[in-house]
Amino acid sequence: MPILLTLETIPTPIGDMLLAADSGGFLRAADFVGCEDRLDRLLARRLGEGGFALAPGAVPAAINDAMLDYFAGAIGAIERIAVKTDGTPFQQQVWQALRAIPPGTPLAYRRLAEQLGRPQAPRAVGHANGANPFCVVIPCHRLVGADGALTGYSGGTDRKRWLLDHEARHAAGG
Repeated sequence: MPILLTLETIPTPIGDMLLAADSGGFLRAADFVGCEDRLDRLLARRLGEGGFALAPGAVPAAINDAMLDYFAGAIGAIERIAVKTDGTPFQQQVWQALRAIPPGTPLAYRRLAEQLGRPQAPRAVGHANGANPFCVVIPCHRLVGADGALTGYSGGTDRKRWLLDHEARHAAGG
């Protein structure tokens, strides 16, 4: 029996976002409108082909409210969102480490690999980051290239720049 996921679209300053939540109140995926194929692909990878069904509706208020608070400047609000990752052990380790990166402080892939005790694995960190199905909530946008360049982001580098600037502005109290 497929897992039924409620799919809600919310407005943000950088485009509408899709939030998929299960009946237990866990966020299962988040991405921007226009990235539906990616959202479906990542859900299928984790839950299996035919292992889920998306139905329009409202996600739990706690998820919606936290996302709206984040975009309004309360950047720590995303930490309140309960996620169900279903990733590999390494992916889960990377995703947990992403949530620990201080907002407004971009980190290079190599530095994250070093922090995880795997200094030779920045590409593996990049792959796990790219498989992150929780756009914004698990802040993959905080990872940058070794030279600080804004590298790959599913929502596009303009959104990545906006998110980093938004976090830096509000982390500094501005």
